Amino acid sequence: MAVTSHASIKPRDGVSTLTDRWPLLGQRRPLVGYLCAIVALDLVAIVMLSAFTVFQWRDALTFAALMACGAVCIEATRRLGMPAGVSRDLLSAWWLPVALLLPPVYALFAPIVLQILLQVRVRATVLYRRVFSSAAIGLAGCTASLGFHWFVPDPSVLAQGSGAPIMFAVAAAALFAVLNIALIAIAAHTADPDMTWREVLWDRESVLLDIVELCLGVTVSIACGLNMALLLLALPPVVLLQRSLLHAQLQAAARTDAKTGLLNAAAWQREADTEIVRARRTGESLALLIIDIDHFKRVNDAHGHLVGDEVLVGVASMLRSQLRDYDVVGRFGGEEFVVLLPGADINEARRVAERLRVHISHMAVPVEDTLVKVTVSTGVALMSVHGDDLIDLLTAADLALYRAKELGRDRVCIPAVPPPPPHPLSTDTTPPPDPAPAPHQDPDPDPTP
Repeated sequence: MAVTSHASIKPRDGVSTLTDRWPLLGQRRPLVGYLCAIVALDLVAIVMLSAFTVFQWRDALTFAALMACGAVCIEATRRLGMPAGVSRDLLSAWWLPVALLLPPVYALFAPIVLQILLQVRVRATVLYRRVFSSAAIGLAGCTASLGFHWFVPDPSVLAQGSGAPIMFAVAAAALFAVLNIALIAIAAHTADPDMTWREVLWDRESVLLDIVELCLGVTVSIACGLNMALLLLALPPVVLLQRSLLHAQLQAAARTDAKTGLLNAAAWQREADTEIVRARRTGESLALLIIDIDHFKRVNDAHGHLVGDEVLVGVASMLRSQLRDYDVVGRFGGEEFVVLLPGADINEARRVAERLRVHISHMAVPVEDTLVKVTVSTGVALMSVHGDDLIDLLTAADLALYRAKELGRDRVCIPAVPPPPPHPLSTDTTPPPDPAPAPHQDPDPDPTP
């Protein structure tokens, strides 16, 4: 996050600043330019299409009925709340019929109405996000509407069940989904260039959800075209699906750390216990890393907690980018992160830990006229060598972590393994041979960092 030094209108002593009042000013300049361009394009489209649209009472009544259905969905799920960040809903079940059945200008107004309702009735978030969401959805819906009306000038034929209009409606709905996801993904990637496109574009769950939205939108469009009263029959299943979707997203949000997006401590421990049980059953190797940011308090003291949060986010992003999909990574609290590496032996665990250490040391967080760089210390523990359950592995890795800090930080340490005790039933009484003379050695050598 880059904030210019002249952004404050008062000193930084807990008093309000310009970026506090206008959070958009605290974002990256490319992101600010992109958001402003999308909003400006949306306003231009509203003005131009409004000038060329003949408003009719039937269209206005259909628009009001669809917006009323969207409002009912929002009110029915209001007590569930809304997850932070980029969330998904089924409100396009009402936006798509607006785009397909009404003139394109209505597709620009529809998200404005429902986003205002979300802001007032569900959760008040920073205003520029709501404005951008309205503009992105409006532009996607308007483009889909223009395309559909180009091939189907009379949208009333959609209710007749002919194959061609329905196929054009499906294509328009797909176009709406592609444009909407693309506009949001560009904004997310611009806000965090270190985030991969894979993270901001579709995954399997998103594709399935888009297919569900497409089917719902086209079905509601056909029902509304037949008889507007059929919206009363379409509303209950959409509300139920909306509640189920938000409930699943909130459950997922409860498992993640709010600042970094990684698993929180409780969720990580559950996942780690499952992996340890599986490894114990199959006999596979497994390693555990505890990663601690060196001198993190100095970052907070020198640059403030917001910069400290940016450092945490940067480290978390680096961990995600350098680890495998099935590695279990989480934030253990404060500036500590934990990683479980299924199938990794001690050599691979050490290589992974060293790679993470090097990449994090090269990472830099821009702050005004300087760059904040951090290093990490890491403790490594291996299952069946340093312990057989999660508590033993955490204890061993924690001891190795403290050893890394004692040796100067910015290094990886592995706990020493004591020699196995003699078997209590052993009957071998032959004394061991005298050891050959050897040069003097430190009785307690430091583990290799």
